[in-house]
Amino acid sequence: MRFVGEAIEPLGAFAADGTASGEPAVPSSFRWRGETLEVTSIAATRRGLKEDRGEKYLQKHYYDVTLAGGRTATIYMDRHAKPNAPRWWLYTISE
Repeated sequence: MRFVGEAIEPLGAFAADGTASGEPAVPSSFRWRGETLEVTSIAATRRGLKEDRGEKYLQKHYYDVTLAGGRTATIYMDRHAKPNAPRWWLYTISE
């Protein structure tokens, strides 16, 4: 895995069972560095918490995904992104 830490443009979305409980719909594909990458499956999910003045807040939703062609990646959605700022990010990708 290689760290990337770059914004991505989500395209389409998986119908996620968690959307009713506040989970974001995972992109079915996304654009990164001019390439469109298709998500074929979601291997794992986790949440990133932020602590502020003794309170814990849900900050990020992480998804370990398998891409068409066999590569794997970790993408995340930043719940606290500023208006007009990217919300979806590519965290890591396998070569």
